Amino acid sequence: MNWHSFLTPYQQAVDELKVKFKGIREQYEQTSKHTPIEFVTGRVKPVSSILNKAMRKKIALNELAEKMQDVAGVRIVTQFVEDIDTVLQLVRSRKDFEIISERNYIQQKKPSGYRSYHLVLRYPVQTIEGEERILVELQVRTLSMNFWATIEHSLRYKYSGEIPEDINIRLQRASEAAFRLDEEMSIIRDEVREAQRTLTTKEEQSRLGN
Repeated sequence: MNWHSFLTPYQQAVDELKVKFKGIREQYEQTSKHTPIEFVTGRVKPVSSILNKAMRKKIALNELAEKMQDVAGVRIVTQFVEDIDTVLQLVRSRKDFEIISERNYIQQKKPSGYRSYHLVLRYPVQTIEGEERILVELQVRTLSMNFWATIEHSLRYKYSGEIPEDINIRLQRASEAAFRLDEEMSIIRDEVREAQRTLTTKEEQSRLGN
């Protein structure tokens, strides 16, 4: 199998989507609105990881394009949980790709404690051979969810996927703590906004009174 030829369209899809989502962030930054996108990353799965997953899932190499949905991955990270809904609305409104499936691992977290919102997109890539419609996994999560998932992934790699049970329990507790942090930060943001509105109203009334 010619891996370079196979993976090139996936890299193109990742690069193009990163540019588009970063463009949305820049548009928000040019206004007075809060940007729902903190940062965007993306990657194409290494060949070794593709082969390992294909072996685990019993996927034949000639079935990778349709049966392995995360060869190409893009991640949008937000500050607040509420920003995830805004990002999802933006993604669903786009016409330059098709949404194949959605999985809400925020409301229904994985047993490990993992939280994120996953979408599988079918993204059209223009090549010299014509159009290829590439499957791309899009993950949307908060900064705290991303921090937890990054640490959990590195530990899982260190323990070759077999994390000791006591550490698993502590990771699940840490996941709950991260989610409570997200909720608390949202409450604080709302209270700060309300205080700002109250202050602005008082200043306007003061000016009118004078």
